[in-house]
Amino acid sequence: MFNARALGRMGLGAACLALALAAAGPAAAQGAAPAQGADEAAFFRGKTVRMIVGFSPGGGYDAYARMMAPHLGQRLGATVVVENQPGAGSLTAMNNLYVAEPDGLRMILANGTAAGLAQIMETPGVRFDLEKYGHLGTVSASPWVWLVHKDFPLKTPAQFQASGREIVWSATGPIDGLSDGAQITCEVMKIRCKIVMGYKGSNDAGLAVTRKEMDSIYVSDTSANNYVRSNDLFAVANMSRKRSRFFPDLPTIFESVKMTPEDEWLMDFHGVVEDLGRILILPPKVPQGRIDYLRKMVRETLADPRLMDEGEKSQRYIDYIDADATLKGVRAAITDITPEQKKRVQALLSGK
Repeated sequence: MFNARALGRMGLGAACLALALAAAGPAAAQGAAPAQGADEAAFFRGKTVRMIVGFSPGGGYDAYARMMAPHLGQRLGATVVVENQPGAGSLTAMNNLYVAEPDGLRMILANGTAAGLAQIMETPGVRFDLEKYGHLGTVSASPWVWLVHKDFPLKTPAQFQASGREIVWSATGPIDGLSDGAQITCEVMKIRCKIVMGYKGSNDAGLAVTRKEMDSIYVSDTSANNYVRSNDLFAVANMSRKRSRFFPDLPTIFESVKMTPEDEWLMDFHGVVEDLGRILILPPKVPQGRIDYLRKMVRETLADPRLMDEGEKSQRYIDYIDADATLKGVRAAITDITPEQKKRVQALLSGK
């Protein structure tokens, strides 16, 4: 506070300046604080951000990334380029990102389901902890559906259980979604199964069922919808508690089969892993302010009606789940399960 005596000792110009600053208050005297996130916005402006995909061009993850990249780039004022790093079912790219510079200029659209299962199974070559990445949220997560050929004689879970027949499933690898889903389904259903791996991708595995080379397949509801609409395959059950937008009246496996509490946990566990879906993650140790800014930009991008409309038209649906809920799912699937539960999953999925 200034008094008349103090002002009297000042020159006229200095006194006027002092009075003006006092009237404006501390904020004016110290300079206006920058808008929240302004520093981070300036950091990204004009830079190149790499959105990594751990698969070859042309697949679903690649298509989602290329659909999202220009919209995210527009919000960041940056150029977002898609970089394909195929290898080991995307695990190579996950390992590379885990040790990348934590500057926020690299992110990966990851198969959270496969990455989570690989970590649980302690797959050789996994050198990451899914919980420790910087999580930006889930782009898309679909319920999975059990399909058979339209002419297959068994159409309901109860019929499968009563038949005593061995069911042959198509898959690509041991923890590809198709294979682990089939193994857990057969365990819970108490039916005899044979899982044939080695198909190049889920499309090839699906075609094997349409050609009646295989009996059954376990796929996401988006893929299931394509097969059923083409009148090739028939939907037996929704394998999640979450209703499918494509099969809203299809009974869930929980409604179709009586399970023990242990088996119900197993199905729910697999549902949690499936819900990890397409997650967007950064290297560990990115500064928190930068993570928060990127989370805001990703949330706004995935809520953009233009992007959502583009996804609807191409059947690449956006089912955004925020970063906190995504990380909660990671912990529920990996960190929070008991040693006994983990051993059961490992024994089942490894065939031991």
